[in-house]
Amino acid sequence: MVDTLTRLERSERMSRVRGKDTKPEMIVRRLVHSMGYRYRLHDAKLPGKPDLVFAGKRKVIFVHGCFWHRHGDCCPLTRLPKSRLDFWKPKLEGNRRRDERNQRHLRELGWDYLIIWECEIRNQSGLRERITRFLEKSS
Repeated sequence: MVDTLTRLERSERMSRVRGKDTKPEMIVRRLVHSMGYRYRLHDAKLPGKPDLVFAGKRKVIFVHGCFWHRHGDCCPLTRLPKSRLDFWKPKLEGNRRRDERNQRHLRELGWDYLIIWECEIRNQSGLRERITRFLEKSS
C-alpha cells in the first residue's frame, strides 16, 4: 500500500511526534508528584534516559507509548501502519529490542524499573496503587 501523504506532509506530521513531555508522561508526572514523590527527569547518564528517576531509591519509571514501544498484540494501540511495512516493522522491532537492552543494562547497574503503558493511564486508582507498590518495595 502506498502512503496517502506526500513526503512533505509526512515529514511535517512526524515532526510533531515528541520524545519527551508527552501527554501520557505528563499525566504520570502529575500523579506521582501529587502522591508526594519527587524525581528527576530524563537522566541521560542512565540507559534509555528514563522518564522519571528516583535516584535515592535507585528506581526509574518509563512511560511508553503502546505504538512506539510495541505493548503487545492484545493492546489496540499497538497496531501496525497500513503503509510502508518494510520500513515500520524493522523500526518498531528495533525500538522494542533497544528497550530490552536498556532494561537489562539498568538491572546490571543495580536499578529497578517500572514500565507504564499509555493504555494503562486511564485507570488512575490502579496506576496510583502500582506506583506506590513499586516505589515502596525494597529492592
